[in-house]
Amino acid sequence: MMERCFWASGDDFYIRYHDEEWGVSVHDDLKLFEFLILEGFQAGLSWHCILKKRENFRRAFDGFDPGKVSKYGEKKIESLMQDAGIIRNKLKIMAAVTNAKAFLDVQKEFGSFDRYIWGFVKNRPITNRRKGDRDIPAKTELAEKISKDLKARGFKFVGPTVVYAHMQATGMVNDHLTSCFRWKEVQE
Repeated sequence: MMERCFWASGDDFYIRYHDEEWGVSVHDDLKLFEFLILEGFQAGLSWHCILKKRENFRRAFDGFDPGKVSKYGEKKIESLMQDAGIIRNKLKIMAAVTNAKAFLDVQKEFGSFDRYIWGFVKNRPITNRRKGDRDIPAKTELAEKISKDLKARGFKFVGPTVVYAHMQATGMVNDHLTSCFRWKEVQE
């Protein structure tokens, strides 16, 4: 049996996400936007809850197209508040709209969100050598720096813990445990 990170056991959502996505470098702007929005919705909740509702989020938020999400008005926000398939938190829904606008601004300034966000790690994933779950921080100094910059650009729900989760999810950092079969695979 393959050894996985401590959190990726006993649940098909977690196992599939761990084995196929978590820690894999993402350079597609739509995918980066999706993770940014989902991480914001996850604040205060479990990632499992978000993974279970992920397809509903994709449907509800027009495939995470920032151009479409940025144009959501009060009517669309109210319809999202009635959608039992997603997390119905008005502040988080409104933050998704705000973040879509800020995301488009970043794309305009840098040519892509990918160029902007990956610039913080000089376009190379940070490889950590974590031995156990206690070795994995909730946030880092770099996540705090990125969070501060995102907030200055108008983003919401992008505190350092959310940003670090985003960095882990999109492969900006490899936080797979060294004993996990994915640690080496993600680097290759």
